[in-house]
Amino acid sequence: MASWAGLSPSIVEYFEGEDFYRCGYCKNESGSRSHGMWAHSLTAQDYQDLIDRGWRRSGKYVYKPVMNQTCCPQYTIRCRPLQFQPSKSHKKVLKKMLKFLAKGEISKGNCEDEPMDSTMDDAVAGDFALINKLDIQCDLKTLSDDLKESFDSEEKKGRNSKKEGSNELIQSQNVEEKLGSGEPSHSVKVHTVPKPGKGADLSKPPCRKAKEIRKERKRLKLMQQNPAGELQTQSQTPSLFPSKPKSNQPKSLEDLIFGSLPEDASHKLEVRLVPVSFEDPEFKSSFSQSFSLYVKYQMAIHQDPPDECGKTEFTRFLCSSPLEAENPPNGPDCGYGSFHQQYWLDGKIIAVGVVDILPYCVSSVYLYYDPDYSFLSLGVYSALREIAFTRQLHEKTSQLSYYYMGFYIHSCPKMKYKGQYRPSDLLCPETYVWVPIEQCLPSLENSKYCRFNQDPEAVDEGRCNEPDRLQVFHKKAIMPYGVYKKHQKDPSEEAAVMHYASLVGQRCSERMLLFRS
Repeated sequence: MASWAGLSPSIVEYFEGEDFYRCGYCKNESGSRSHGMWAHSLTAQDYQDLIDRGWRRSGKYVYKPVMNQTCCPQYTIRCRPLQFQPSKSHKKVLKKMLKFLAKGEISKGNCEDEPMDSTMDDAVAGDFALINKLDIQCDLKTLSDDLKESFDSEEKKGRNSKKEGSNELIQSQNVEEKLGSGEPSHSVKVHTVPKPGKGADLSKPPCRKAKEIRKERKRLKLMQQNPAGELQTQSQTPSLFPSKPKSNQPKSLEDLIFGSLPEDASHKLEVRLVPVSFEDPEFKSSFSQSFSLYVKYQMAIHQDPPDECGKTEFTRFLCSSPLEAENPPNGPDCGYGSFHQQYWLDGKIIAVGVVDILPYCVSSVYLYYDPDYSFLSLGVYSALREIAFTRQLHEKTSQLSYYYMGFYIHSCPKMKYKGQYRPSDLLCPETYVWVPIEQCLPSLENSKYCRFNQDPEAVDEGRCNEPDRLQVFHKKAIMPYGVYKKHQKDPSEEAAVMHYASLVGQRCSERMLLFRS
């Protein structure tokens, strides 16, 4: 794991223009549009700032939807775990899991809160084909190695030599001093899908009457079971779990997840957090089982043919991350980076949640699970575990207090489920401030694309106002764009760099190294 002091800067390669591809939501053959770049490496802080500007990664490919042009606008959504209260359907899933673990009980009938096919739809449609195309254009792994090697040699050269030539040339150690700075964006997998026609109206508060109805039914049932007409007390009623003193306080998320189990429980569930690294022994030893589960999931749930869910695709998509492991002194014990959260049931992996742990959030990347255990609603269950995990990390790292759920797509019915995890916010696509989802829904009912910030005078406060300070990595040297552009005669080069700067913002443009050949 990289030490905080020896952290290398991010290196990205921006792809000019826009990518057009088949939409994974409405199936428009060329309606989905995004900007993209290949991240050879990313610091946790840089990726945090990027997702707070609407970017998202799929493997090492980082993309940003062209919100006002793409067929299905994708709004970054985050949940606020510290204020999160599980809904009745969430509690039902958690109780179902505890009953299964305790007595092996399997719920019968349809599971209306069963997760959608998972967050595959969050990734770029045709992601594998896109990455394969990029690999054909240039050997990105070799290029990445060359970049790191040249950067390392340049760093050593800068340490051993005196200042030579123009003072405008910035040595790598000066760039490193700027790393790790930055603030979270201005304030402003969860994997369930309601059946068509039965989805809740998210613009209305949840109904509270059902609980009272259930209580009344239970009371009547107990009266029928007791001829004397005496109601059984809570202590007399058989229960799987020890009862607590009566209180008006609802059970916390942790109470529902980590409820007591009998000593002779039928099953044992263990959740392990494993760094995404082939140098990690636990990741390496569980790779084969994890990969087999991925193939089973993709073929059963997504109907992928075997040649589209091979080991190469799995590694590129879910085991290859631009985030380098970081362990700052004020960070969580596990550090920052990419992880697989493995769900082991009786010694076997039944689900894997891929997450990124960043300075201000846990970001959900993907989930795959064993279809044989669909009755446990593992999509919902894993999302609730990830929310609880975020709360746990917050205890040590106070600024880490959000759970990012990827993209919310209001125009796609099966993606609206993310709005049921309250309280949550959507990112304004123009000013990059967070706005409570309740304030956004009325506008989204009228238009696919919306500016959520209601202040007409508000602008993007993080926009790039000083492009000459943008950092360029060119011919094994790090230099500000103000120096680089003096040697460039192609006018299209300036347009491409300016467009990149407008998308990543001032802070990232000054910290990340933009590779130019």
